[in-house]
Order: sequence, then structure tokens, then C-alpha cells
Amino acid sequence: MRPAFALAQLTALHCNPPQMIDLAASAGYDHAGLRLLPVAPGAVAYALMDDPALLRETLARMADTGVSVFDLELIRLNADFDPATFEAFFEVGARLGAKAVLVAGDDPEPARLVANYARLCDAMQPYGLTADLEFMPWTAVPDLDTALQIVNQADRANAGILVDSLHFDRSASRLDQLASIPAQWLHYAQLCDGPAERPSTTEALIHAARCERLLPGEGGIDLKAIWQQLPAQLPVSVEIPNDRRVAQMGVHAWAKAALQAAQATLITPP
Repeated sequence: MRPAFALAQLTALHCNPPQMIDLAASAGYDHAGLRLLPVAPGAVAYALMDDPALLRETLARMADTGVSVFDLELIRLNADFDPATFEAFFEVGARLGAKAVLVAGDDPEPARLVANYARLCDAMQPYGLTADLEFMPWTAVPDLDTALQIVNQADRANAGILVDSLHFDRSASRLDQLASIPAQWLHYAQLCDGPAERPSTTEALIHAARCERLLPGEGGIDLKAIWQQLPAQLPVSVEIPNDRRVAQMGVHAWAKAALQAAQATLITPP
């Protein structure tokens, strides 16, 4: 059996939730991911919590197409984190039937970060959502080792670690660490490729991650080696933003090419 594939919001950032559902369906995906909260103040996001009409349209498109919402983005854990402020987000997630929420760690105080991550897990648990902590080199969770420590210390049933192939490679995390992740902490993984030469500055790392990712097989990341350490049926979020090529090809052609490259990389022919 093949893994399920989800179209990540960042692959088609300027598509609103109903458009994401339609795009995922027409391009052949099983699921879609939606960004309901911005990565930074003023950044693109679609706050379905505050737009009942758009939420109804999203649910209608899901019913019509059969494409479900797998993951939601994103919650940042900083020094002022309060899980109560995200209650409407959790409620919408439950209405959408989402499974996972992407979590980023921005708090430089390790003990407080662990405590707030545990509080987030507790707040999300009644809504059937997992809190998937993504390690990124420019955050307070810069590598897989740090993510493993936080999730282990939090010790919550709905805790998880999100492996993004680009961040895994850029953070110099190790394959043996991947193999050590308990299966119950893995709910999905994000797939893309990137140049073999790693960016040398934080600014360049962020720009490449948000604007210049490559299709699987086009770059220098050993994707097959990474996925050999992960569960075979782990759902895959295809997250491949590339501003220049989307402008050239159109978002539908790009989303379809991304899925085809992902399938060619991860599915072994019978």
C-alpha cells in the first residue's frame, strides 16, 4: 500500500481553503493542509475561525470532492504562549476533521518551552488533534535532537515530531536519530528536495525554505535514505513552494508535478 499524500498550504500559499480542497482533488491528492494562522504578523493565512461563510464553503468542497483536511498550521510557542487563545482554532480543526497541527518552538527558555508544549498537547487532546513539533534550524528547536528531548520530557499521548526533509538536511540531524523516533510520535512528514549546497545564513535558509524548494529528485537531499527510517505508511505532506516556477507553470501544474515527483520517489513499483 502507498502512503496518503496531502497538498501542503505552502505549496499553493495563495489558494484559500476551498481552493486548496479543489486543487488537491484535481491534482490527485488524498488530503490538503490549511494555514489558519500566519507564520509572522501580516503573513498569508486563512482564519476560518473568523469567517463562517468561508468555513461552510470549505466543508462543502470537502463533501463534494472527498478530499479531507489532514493538518493545520501553525501554532508558535513563545514566552507569552497561552493555549486558551487558540480554542476557536481547535474547534475549527475538529469541525474540519483535521488530525495534526504543526507547532513551532520560538521560546529560548528550554524549561518553559517544554511546559508550554505539554500545556498545548493537553488543550488539543479533547479535539482529537496531535501537536507535531517541527524542528527548523532558525528556531528554538533547531534540530531533531532538541525535538526529541522536548517531546520526551512533555510525555503526552498526542505529542509528535514533524520531520521535514529540507529542515532535516539543513539542521545536520542524523539518520540514526530518525530511526530512534518512537512510532507513536510520527503522524506525518513533509517532503521536498533542495540543492546539495546548504545556505550559509539564517536569512538564506528561511528564503529557500519558503520560496525556492525543489521537486523530489531534482536536488541533493537523500530522500530515499530519510524515508527508509520512517514508517512505510506514514502520511506525506508535499510541501514544495517555489515562487518562480509556480508563476511560470501555474499552481495546478505545479501541484500535480509535485505529487508525481513525490510518488516517483517514495512508491516502489510492484
